[in-house]
Amino acid sequence: MEVASDRSKPQVHEYMTRDVVTVAPDETVGDVAARIAESDEHSGFPVCERRRVEGFVSARDLLLADDDEPIFKVMTTDLLVAHPDMKVTDAARVILRSGIQKLPVVDDAGNLVGIISNADVIRSQIERATPEKVGKLMRTLEQIHNTELEQERRTVSLAELTPTQGRVYADELEGRRYELEHGLAEPLVVIDNGGTKLLADGHHRVMASDRLGIDEMDAYVIVVDQAIELGMAATAEKEELERIDDIEIVDYARHPLVETTKRLQSGK
Repeated sequence: MEVASDRSKPQVHEYMTRDVVTVAPDETVGDVAARIAESDEHSGFPVCERRRVEGFVSARDLLLADDDEPIFKVMTTDLLVAHPDMKVTDAARVILRSGIQKLPVVDDAGNLVGIISNADVIRSQIERATPEKVGKLMRTLEQIHNTELEQERRTVSLAELTPTQGRVYADELEGRRYELEHGLAEPLVVIDNGGTKLLADGHHRVMASDRLGIDEMDAYVIVVDQAIELGMAATAEKEELERIDDIEIVDYARHPLVETTKRLQSGK
């Protein structure tokens, strides 16, 4: 399994649940149905032979099956899985696109090492250290441009923002929409460059807000009294980005780190 790594962003292994409840292929439908009925947390289980993932069984898979049928006859073997080194944002896209609530996490040998859920994804977003990120950006700008800047927390109008990123992914907008609807979205990061408000971070949040009819958002604002030449401003001008309507929404077709596999045991 080829894995690309971006250590600057949260990875699946940092947020996955390591103590995973599994079932064996030869357990019966009746036994597993009883375990689901008695549980407040589980609506399905990875099916494992030792540590090897062979499938996944959900309550839906059990509905029309006889109680004495073995799980391997009714489990789903066409699996979506995550890798420990995958970025959480990529796992989130898969969860949101597929409609499933949990992704088994397997290592390069196909062994189960954890499971990541939509709740884990939300937790990873809430825990992002935005104030530190803003402080680092401000110090970098001060060093590069030999100036002193200020940081404010204020509400900004989306209509006043100049984007610095030309595209966003349609499926990630669903995650940002969920955060907004449940009060979980972090503030934007904006640079007020002599009156021009450049959106430095939060393009997906802005587009999701616009779809929800939200006109204003909370933001960390880095204030530049006298306008300076910023690379992101030059990028915005080059890509003809003037307002959020200029941002292109593209479909995230699939991610190379996510495998669809019929049976991981085959090693293919």
